[in-house]
Amino acid sequence: MHERRAGLVDTTAEIVAILTDGYRRMSPQQKLERVRAMTQAVQQLAVLDIRRRYPGATEYEIRLRLASRWLPAETMRQAFEWDPDREGR
Repeated sequence: MHERRAGLVDTTAEIVAILTDGYRRMSPQQKLERVRAMTQAVQQLAVLDIRRRYPGATEYEIRLRLASRWLPAETMRQAFEWDPDREGR
């Protein structure tokens, strides 16, 4: 039977222990690189979604839509004169 763990409900306790041990042995630089790579992957997936939803979007518009997924709407309006509530994300 699988032991339930927050975020890893489908992973056995043995595998969680292996993952935890691996992360503990990583240097801070290695951990930071993992976070950077995961962030980049999430952003790439978001760009693919934006391109799918807005096929005629310019590169600038794609960057605005991407930023609007991370920044508050008020920041987007003030900094870029882009209203994600009106334009979409």
